[in-house]
Amino acid sequence: MALRSERGRAAERLALDYLRRRGLRLREANYRCRAGEIDLVMSDGDSLVFVEVRQRSNPRFGGAAASVDAVKQRKLIATARHYLQAHGADSPARFDVVAIDATGTPQWIRDAFAADAD
Repeated sequence: MALRSERGRAAERLALDYLRRRGLRLREANYRCRAGEIDLVMSDGDSLVFVEVRQRSNPRFGGAAASVDAVKQRKLIATARHYLQAHGADSPARFDVVAIDATGTPQWIRDAFAADAD
């Protein structure tokens, strides 16, 4: 399990560096509440961006992006709502996914799903 969590932290660092190079600013990493966890909370201009980082070394089960299924989306939406309430944020918000494949190449999926998906 330690190896898996270290790979997860490395993937989050890779995604953070990737997004920073594209102009996003980190607000918080690993935001947790009872509803779940959001890997990265970032700012992109005046928008708040909730980022889920997924890494898959084997595409056999659909790849990293496909692992953000409806159940995971509902948890992310609930956690984002908690964040917005706790921080009094009223700026536009979106959900992005950074999927990292076996080669370590990040794929940034902007606006990957909508909050009304629940």
